[in-house]
Amino acid sequence: MPSLYLNRLQPEYRSALLKELHERQSGNCFICGKPIDLKLQKDSIDVDHVIPTSLNGPDNPGNFALTHDSCNRGKQDSDLRVARIIARFDQINEGVEDQSRAANLGDVLAAFRGASHPFPVTINGSKLSYSLAASGRNDIESVPLYEDRLSGFKFFFAQLPIEYIQHDGKLNPRAIGPNIKKLIKEFHTKRPQLHVALGWLSTKDGDQAEIRIFDGQHKAAAQIMLGAKELPVRVFVDPDVDVLLTANTLAGTTLRQVAFDKSVQRSLGSALLADRIERYRKDRSLPEDSEDFSEQDLQRHFKGEREMKRYILDGIRSSITQHKENKLLDFIEYGGRGSDFPLSYSTVEKTFYSFFIGADLLPTRLNHRAEEGLNPRMLEVDQMVTLMNIIAEEIFIDKFDLDIGTSRIENKVSKGEDVPEAHLAAYRMAKEEIIYNWLRLVKQVIQTSFVTSGTPFDEKAPLQKHLPPNAWNNVRNFIRALRRLPLWVNKDMATSVFGGKRNMDFWKQIFDEGTTPEGQKVLGQKIDLIKMMQNPDA
Repeated sequence: MPSLYLNRLQPEYRSALLKELHERQSGNCFICGKPIDLKLQKDSIDVDHVIPTSLNGPDNPGNFALTHDSCNRGKQDSDLRVARIIARFDQINEGVEDQSRAANLGDVLAAFRGASHPFPVTINGSKLSYSLAASGRNDIESVPLYEDRLSGFKFFFAQLPIEYIQHDGKLNPRAIGPNIKKLIKEFHTKRPQLHVALGWLSTKDGDQAEIRIFDGQHKAAAQIMLGAKELPVRVFVDPDVDVLLTANTLAGTTLRQVAFDKSVQRSLGSALLADRIERYRKDRSLPEDSEDFSEQDLQRHFKGEREMKRYILDGIRSSITQHKENKLLDFIEYGGRGSDFPLSYSTVEKTFYSFFIGADLLPTRLNHRAEEGLNPRMLEVDQMVTLMNIIAEEIFIDKFDLDIGTSRIENKVSKGEDVPEAHLAAYRMAKEEIIYNWLRLVKQVIQTSFVTSGTPFDEKAPLQKHLPPNAWNNVRNFIRALRRLPLWVNKDMATSVFGGKRNMDFWKQIFDEGTTPEGQKVLGQKIDLIKMMQNPDA
């Protein structure tokens, strides 16, 4: 809300106020914390209420703050105190972008000097004792040690300084999603945390025992961002970690107790696979680095586990989505369906992975022909990344604008608002029902490349063999020609062909026949694979 106080200030008094606020804030922006230069940035600074007047904040200098105008206009809450905290979290997130991931609880703890001390304990019957001497509290604390009657797991409750809390990236590989911003706003209103964080420790680690948090990281991170120095936790003592991992996985999948997105489910499945491989080696008395067994051997050995096949395939999927050279990852939304990125992880699974990952478990050893560079699964991962990179380069990189995003694009086009053509084309081509159908054609391009080279094509596992030398050029040429089709930038189609939700069959008809099921002409002519595989720039 505009400030009557500021509106009535004479220029000389406004200048004095700016200098006062600048000095009060040590020369830094209230929101982002970066320096403000009153001379160099005189036309790019704002004064705003810290506590909004709508929340009874006073309209006087004691409630004013100096900000960059871009920070103030892009703030994510009207209360500048909350906006500053959210901006701090965004900075933590940006700090790990070079690792091709988003921030987790461990990153928040590191930013606030947490996770710095071990947590050794002693147990005497039903009592557990510990000391927080490393943080200056020399008393010996004792708490009851309970036992869960159903699982047999022992546990205790405690309120602990964040210096004694660690993040467990194995049991919880989930990144902190955008919901943390809602939690920050919620906790800022002084509403209580209703569920404690869950952790575990192993007494076998002795003096180096650590409390590893595997559940409740969003709430814990939000509280830490708001300045909490201690957190309430429930800690399992010497649990079967495999049981915890399975329980945490099922909570986010089959039981749906928590909202794990698909990518997190796959990471958990991959972690379970690593655990099963380790157990298989021990059960078979194999060296700890042995790979002289197959996917089918693992399934037979753990025949009582119906999910074993999924764990194996999750390992393949995770290898692709965590591949450091995968350029498409910058355009995938992992936390469901947001409005920033063109692709959701769910769409990637239903399209890329359904077409190109072989679902049958292999009878060959895990290290089969690895030294020759011909291991089927390694080829599958590497060639999938190559395919994704071509698509990223031809459709999304320097074309899809993340600042514009995906919100109401067709509506904006129909109203005559300016949407760059490259962005519009990328947005349309990334729609699930559309990308499904043109990836089907990409698979046909790969098949044609195999056939013309005289090499057998595996319909079920197209990427487990080296693609013929001309295949990648054919794929790139096809995608480049596909992107240049006029329909992707035809703004007259915003309310017809691209208006509303269409199904897979609708777009299959368009790609196969060039018309909608109702007969509306969309393509100038049917898709000609052979022609589109040729260099369109030649």
